[in-house]
Amino acid sequence: MEKLMLLGDEALAQGALDAGISGFYAYPGTPSTEIMEYAQHSKQAEESKIHRTWSSNEKTAMESAIGMSYSGKRTMVMMKHVGLNVAADPFMNSAFTGANGGLIVTVADDPSMHSSQNEQDSRFYGKFAMIPVLEPSNQQECYDMAFWGFELSEKYHVPVMIRLTTRLSHSRAGVSRRQTLTQNPLNKPEDINQFMLLPAIARKKYKHLISLQAKFEQEALDSPFNSFKLEARDYSKGIITTGLGYNYLREAYKGEEIPYPVYKISQYPIPKDIIQELYKKCESLVVFEEGMPLMEELFKGYGLGMEKPVHGRLDGTIPRDGELNPNKVAQALGLPDTYGKDIPEVLAGRPPALCVGCPHADSFLALNEAMKEYGKGHVFSDIGCYTLGFMPPYNSINACVDMGASITMAKGAADAGLFPAVAVIGDSTFAHSGLTGMLDCIFDKSNVVIVILDNATTGMTGGQDYTAAGKLEAICEGLGVEKEHIRVFVPFKKDFDEMVQIYKEEIAYNGISVIIPRRECVQILKRKNKMEIPQ
Repeated sequence: MEKLMLLGDEALAQGALDAGISGFYAYPGTPSTEIMEYAQHSKQAEESKIHRTWSSNEKTAMESAIGMSYSGKRTMVMMKHVGLNVAADPFMNSAFTGANGGLIVTVADDPSMHSSQNEQDSRFYGKFAMIPVLEPSNQQECYDMAFWGFELSEKYHVPVMIRLTTRLSHSRAGVSRRQTLTQNPLNKPEDINQFMLLPAIARKKYKHLISLQAKFEQEALDSPFNSFKLEARDYSKGIITTGLGYNYLREAYKGEEIPYPVYKISQYPIPKDIIQELYKKCESLVVFEEGMPLMEELFKGYGLGMEKPVHGRLDGTIPRDGELNPNKVAQALGLPDTYGKDIPEVLAGRPPALCVGCPHADSFLALNEAMKEYGKGHVFSDIGCYTLGFMPPYNSINACVDMGASITMAKGAADAGLFPAVAVIGDSTFAHSGLTGMLDCIFDKSNVVIVILDNATTGMTGGQDYTAAGKLEAICEGLGVEKEHIRVFVPFKKDFDEMVQIYKEEIAYNGISVIIPRRECVQILKRKNKMEIPQ
């Protein structure tokens, strides 16, 4: 079969395509976005009529994937780590319902928070749900684990998590393809009540899930993705690596033989016996894992670390926060520091900024003018490009917590007596998580102004489609916002005074107002214009 040069995200997508997938479900979120985009641009996916459109949010994506699995088809749902928080309800319950067709939940974590509002480790969710978790260490494993994950899911009728991280998602390597499998036929579950979680049924399902844990551990013990090398020259240390940590370990030794015994883990739950065997053989253990100290905490539960030390993130051998890298691994093993030189001071820092010509810039400047008399601390924002309204020269917004929180935080502040209370949210984010918050405002007749910045795309993640496009006014009116207080304008500097006046009028109104500044994202416009230019 052919060999392709693929990102980790792309390798996983291609693996799923070759493994007979019938549907991808996702909401864009870096570093997972490219999985869906690869599928959307795939001729193979088009010819096979594979579902691959964006969902409103991660929860709806997860639920749709469960529905496709119910129908006997192989499916994958993809999200970033904070997206799993949104999908947590159906995700946790899917461990109880189980799967019919193969169901893979792919989560891309973002250590060091390159484009995220927190740093969390999705392996904890996998452990919490008590399902198998796969963590590839390279692009070939990303591809192969799609096959393995579907097989494992269908063997035990459970969802399987695949956990990626930023560096693997966004780096390229050669990937060898396998023979393509055909899609599963439509096939409802043998037990028609498999997906019914009434308490009496759920209690039985929980007992069944518990009974599978020993089998999951045996699967990890036999997994081709886990490897154990006990014979070594030096037993002063035993090394345990997970995911990318194995690549960083190899890089730290620059191709030379690693003198210590090494256990590479890329499938969980981890086999306890091997860990204990390694601990007995060595004077100490060193754990290299990307993310939080899940392994170390588990080892403490096994009773390890009482007689001989276990080193890693918990004891400071590896910094508790941020990405793992070859230099951190080298330092932990007493190898030469390979950090390199600091950036020369002659190079000025370039903080992120709104694009030149961004419609949000004019919207923020007009909002600033309208809010002058009230001072700072009245504008709650959300997740998106427009969060850069916090930065100079705008300094327009005061909060950014999670998807949709702008509206509900503004409501809570208004309930407390803050006036004015303004929420700024993007059009895609509004479709993702803003509707229910707006409904709360309408139900309580809250005195809030909701600004929906409509740039006709999901701009922060590269310009994807979203489900509420072209429907914002109808949605707001349908939820119950009075039509005369749904105001739309095109944000341009030449109309600055008119924009300021609209803001002021709606701030003065005692009730819920919606203002929609509407102008297409400048990057999407550039892309369209470039496509229209004759070559």
